Amino acid sequence: MYLHKLEKPKGLKGKKRIGRGDASGWGKTSGRGDKGQKSRSGGGVRRGFEGGTMPLNRRLPKRGFSNQKFADKKAEINIRYIDSFEDGSTIGPEEFIAAELCAPDVIKIKIIGTTKLTKAITVKAHAFTKGAAQSIKDAKGTPLTISKESIRDTNATAEEISLDK
Repeated sequence: MYLHKLEKPKGLKGKKRIGRGDASGWGKTSGRGDKGQKSRSGGGVRRGFEGGTMPLNRRLPKRGFSNQKFADKKAEINIRYIDSFEDGSTIGPEEFIAAELCAPDVIKIKIIGTTKLTKAITVKAHAFTKGAAQSIKDAKGTPLTISKESIRDTNATAEEISLDK
């Protein structure tokens, strides 16, 4: 292999070299036009600038309040991911975080979905959908609800879900 015999792969287009003479088609003003702020070096206007007109983001009224940054962070975990844990194991928030099924700063975990499980697993979470709880029970597992404050408490009490009404 010699450098002078290398060829560009088919379909690969070279980058546009501007300011390399009039014959290139991109010489002299290099595609910037003749005059004006945008033709100058360092020229251009900031995002949202409308030439001195009051910008749209300042013309529109600001109303309302979003509770998003104050709300509890919740995670919904689909039941199909629970089948990847060992048969007979007990899994809770710490195991979900270790398996990267939810973020470490999550406050509440809800198990959702209706996938048929193949392993009997005890699952600790803050909430379950009816279908998820039924799927766990059908696989001879146990769905246990834990209190909101106990996401980091390994000795927290858990209550079994009853599907009977």
